[in-house]
Amino acid sequence: VQLQASGGGSVRAGGSLRLACAVSQPKFRTYSMGWFRQAPGKEREFVAVISWMDGKEYYADSVKGRFTISRDNAKNTVFLLLSSLKPEDTAAYYCAADTSRSSYYTISSEDYDYWGQGTQVTVSS
Repeated sequence: VQLQASGGGSVRAGGSLRLACAVSQPKFRTYSMGWFRQAPGKEREFVAVISWMDGKEYYADSVKGRFTISRDNAKNTVFLLLSSLKPEDTAAYYCAADTSRSSYYTISSEDYDYWGQGTQVTVSS
């Protein structure tokens, strides 16, 4: 399973970006998909997840109300819309696939089986 993330870039505070993660697997619709991020000198942190079962979304408190995760099962792609960006959102963003088909989505990076290569988001003040 390969995950290809794209859409990162440099924006001013208050701006928006849309990240995409294409998955090379027809079983994509059975994967819960998550986004994580890692800033320099910091640990990787959970950002958002969307369930494979019912499409429910869950967000970290730091991004709730500003970021939106979505998926297009016909295109095997998950998206992350980043709005009202802040300098503290600067990080490498990673998509990840949980192939367990669990009915519960997870925010723990250890539960994800496959990872994309990361796409850099830089927000200037």
